[in-house]
Amino acid sequence: MNTAYVALGANLGDPAATVKAAFAALANLPESRVVHCSSLYRTAPVGMTEQPEFVNAVAELETTLAPEAVLEALLDIEKRFGRIRAERNGPRTLDLDLLLYNNQFVDLPRLTLPHPRLHLRAFVLYPLAEIAPNLKIPGRGTVAAWLPAVANQGIVRL
Repeated sequence: MNTAYVALGANLGDPAATVKAAFAALANLPESRVVHCSSLYRTAPVGMTEQPEFVNAVAELETTLAPEAVLEALLDIEKRFGRIRAERNGPRTLDLDLLLYNNQFVDLPRLTLPHPRLHLRAFVLYPLAEIAPNLKIPGRGTVAAWLPAVANQGIVRL
């Protein structure tokens, strides 16, 4: 079994309900099971700030799927939830990002692991620290060690 961590986020429609439904969709991935789900967190948008606040969370999966297959499954779930990629960092019905897959480094055109900005985002680090505070980000140290660096980013546990 492999361990993968997935970030979930939404800010259109009913984002809290969407993230909860996305947890259920992750639970139905083939050859996979959800091990842990974080609480939901309300966060300010990053980049394009003139949009609604986000609801974010993180899930831990055990899977026999390869990283590329996990990514494809996540993109399929996003599509089923009505995701349209109109603009970078824009509003979205659902965003699913593969953050980590075991301790692997992956550098492909469609997939970089660990996720290149996960250590810079409170909306990823806080929910990840809730379910795996001692988790090591390959090449960066533990999740908990990065929390002070993002402490000034607005985030509220729901």
